[in-house]
Amino acid sequence: MKPFTFKHFEIQQSKDVFRVGTDGVLLGVLAHIENASKVLEIGTGTGLISLMLAQRNIHAFFLGLDINEDAVALTKANFEHSPFHTRLKNIHQDLKTFQTEEKFDLIVSNPPYFEESESEKDKIARQTVELNFQQLIVSSVQFLSDHGILSVIIPVEVGSSFIATASENHLFLRRKVNIKGIENSKTKRLVLEFSLIEGRIEDSDFVIEKSPRQYSDQYLELTREFHVFKNKS
Repeated sequence: MKPFTFKHFEIQQSKDVFRVGTDGVLLGVLAHIENASKVLEIGTGTGLISLMLAQRNIHAFFLGLDINEDAVALTKANFEHSPFHTRLKNIHQDLKTFQTEEKFDLIVSNPPYFEESESEKDKIARQTVELNFQQLIVSSVQFLSDHGILSVIIPVEVGSSFIATASENHLFLRRKVNIKGIENSKTKRLVLEFSLIEGRIEDSDFVIEKSPRQYSDQYLELTREFHVFKNKS
């Protein structure tokens, strides 16, 4: 498959691993990475999100987990060929059996969100076969540092259940970004951030396109250090 080229790194892709998509890019630019020194990504796919976050925070160190061997191999290659390779590590690991004494200042995930079905297309990456919200939340509570943040991107339809499950496990919503595909449309995705500390919830809107095939100023500003946009003559 054709690689996806960003300004400072390139993502090799594979038909066996979920490709670079808008959700991953959005989490890569929106997650609160500024104060993190140790970051855990759950379900790396191509490694896109960790690479974007490594570019945004030049001091943070990253560990990525994925249960898919093809994804692990692809992420490893993408990490090794990036300018940030000394701060990036990934392993073949099921979150359900992952153990570490380390605590992380940021845990990021673009988790599977479809209930299990007969479809084989991107099954592990898109369906809750190997990882469900409860498992992700319980593990995050275990591995977050005292002031750490869990940052996820999920469809709006499952937002309420994710927030409720997090609250039941003493993980509190602190930030909610309502993502709209186009101006004046309904919210289609949520970036949600949680902390072990209860407090004020920051709520904001984010619009990807101001009109069909025309990125919003908001999107262009946040992605300008990543995307290579072709100049229009």
